[in-house]
Amino acid sequence: MTKTTIFLLILSVLIAGLLSFYQYLYKVKNQSKLNWFLTFLRFISLFSIFLLLINPIISRKITEINKTPLPIVIDNSKSISELKATEEAGELYNQIAKNKQITEKYDVQLFSFDNEFQSLEQLDFKGTQSHIDGVAKNLKQLYRNTTYPVVLFTDGNQTMGNDYVFSFQENTSVFPVVLGDTTAVFDLKINQINVNKYAFLKNKFPIEVFLQYNGNQAISTTFSIQNGNQTIHKQTVTFSKDKKAQSISVLLNADKVGIAKYTATISSTIKEKNTFNNTKYFAVEVIDQRSEIALISDINHPDLSVLKRSIETNQQRKVSILKPNDVKSLQDYNVLILYQPNTTFKSIFDQNKVAQINTFIITGTTTDFNFLNQVQDDLFFKMSAQKEDYLATFETNFNLFSQSNIGFENFPPLEHKFGLITAKNNVNTLLSARIRNVQIQNPILTFTENGSKRKAFLLGENIWKWRLENHLTKKSFDDFDLFTDKIIQYLVSNASKKNLNVTYEAFYNSGENIEITAEYFNKNYEFDNKAQLTIQVINSTTKASKKYDLLKATNSFKVNLDGLEAGNYSFKVTEKQSNTNFSGTFEVLDFDIEKQFVNPDKARLEQLAANTNGTVYYPIQINNLVQLLVDNDNYIPTQKEIIKKSPLIDWIWLLIITVLSLATEWFVRKYNGLL
Repeated sequence: MTKTTIFLLILSVLIAGLLSFYQYLYKVKNQSKLNWFLTFLRFISLFSIFLLLINPIISRKITEINKTPLPIVIDNSKSISELKATEEAGELYNQIAKNKQITEKYDVQLFSFDNEFQSLEQLDFKGTQSHIDGVAKNLKQLYRNTTYPVVLFTDGNQTMGNDYVFSFQENTSVFPVVLGDTTAVFDLKINQINVNKYAFLKNKFPIEVFLQYNGNQAISTTFSIQNGNQTIHKQTVTFSKDKKAQSISVLLNADKVGIAKYTATISSTIKEKNTFNNTKYFAVEVIDQRSEIALISDINHPDLSVLKRSIETNQQRKVSILKPNDVKSLQDYNVLILYQPNTTFKSIFDQNKVAQINTFIITGTTTDFNFLNQVQDDLFFKMSAQKEDYLATFETNFNLFSQSNIGFENFPPLEHKFGLITAKNNVNTLLSARIRNVQIQNPILTFTENGSKRKAFLLGENIWKWRLENHLTKKSFDDFDLFTDKIIQYLVSNASKKNLNVTYEAFYNSGENIEITAEYFNKNYEFDNKAQLTIQVINSTTKASKKYDLLKATNSFKVNLDGLEAGNYSFKVTEKQSNTNFSGTFEVLDFDIEKQFVNPDKARLEQLAANTNGTVYYPIQINNLVQLLVDNDNYIPTQKEIIKKSPLIDWIWLLIITVLSLATEWFVRKYNGLL
């Protein structure tokens, strides 16, 4: 408090006393107790008002004791239950959390984790995933710029997230308490299966299997893969003390369209404690995307072999080079490439009026344009006998499919008859023509679409030079081959735009996120973020039905169907206003990753402790851990004095005293007839 404030307070006492004396005692002959009481009340009122006007600052010293945080984190996943360590976990953490010496020294905070990190409320050991890496990330957020220890009760078997060994920050010492029996037991395990989720019909698809052995003796095991009741692969795998892991690669046949479900199993004649990890289920969706393409030409030209080689870089494409008279039926083909058609192609065009197969017409210097004008009505050709070289210009407004500019302007010119080419129907041009630096109206590569019928026109020959130039520039044919593949893909696919598009997997593993994404477009094919989408999911076996709302995300709607049991499900997504719907099916595979472990991962927990200057403890050593935490001088509580300054006007009782004093004075005077 400053000298000025002290002076004003003394002055306030004097003024309040003098005014009170003058009001009730000055020149009063009989100074009764009533006069002195009223004088006191007036003094209190005046002095309180003066205090409020002066508003002195009151300083107070507050002593705070800051304890080091001690997060105790317990693994609440199902693997703890599988290792028969649930009772042990519940008892051990309480021995630390309720220890008097610990609570006096540390700010003890309890957490649990499975697939998520949360404050400890109740342990049920039913979590379907173990995310130790998530523990590290959440603790970093909670205790920034703080040095603290962590007691981690876990078996160390993580099933999701990054490697937790390197996740904890440098100012954190982790003391893992290993839950579960660490005694090594004989165990065979399918550790991981790598397989693509999709395979193409009539192809072989690879799978990679990682097998693990826990034991010391040399053994011979049997690894097999079954599709339904049929064993489609079987082999012998040997392990020994020095060879405890094996990697197996197998090629399987994709011979039927749809979801193919497989069971991989490893077994031996020796009895195991845990057989859940001897089997893994996986599934592959077999899709039929093989395209038979007829490349029909009446002449020999380098373009033919280049087109065949470029298109067939996609293994799902097969190109057959044919003469027009050799084609007896078009039913075996998905796309027709008609190279420089003339009158010999008449039967091809006649057959295609019935077959309605998408075509890719390539014209050049030997094309019969009078015939071509008669058999198609998309482009009209008015050609002269003169030949011309045409350079390509990339059209950025092209939107039928995604295609980047791979340097079309720098490619060699294509040769074609000189003349005027006009569109008779709507066309979408990817490459337009120019002669030297003069842009002309003719297209070089253009596309038309009439209902489900699609056509592409390449107006120029010698495209083989483009592929060669691409290789000279990029040291690879990849850009050109992808360019031709996109043209063929456009012609192969007749799918029209849909208002409701739904993205989902054909199968999910139980315990993992089951997410379905949808997009809804209005009549102008613009994303409608006001759409109201719902999904109904039905279990095919029990017929149990659930309904969910899809929540809006960025340019999509999403729903998470976590918690579904293993089985087959059908679903229907519906937009409320338009009643547009989409139906599909998926399967949740019976796979519980938390049942795959027979021992704690002691090695990784030891590595974690070493990286953070901590120590691994076992349940029988819990008292040693308590003593270490109590004796550790790195985590001593700190005492801090805080001077808290507050203005007197914030003290509400001063205002109350003022009001009570004035009110009492008024009532006393009124009662005694002094008003």
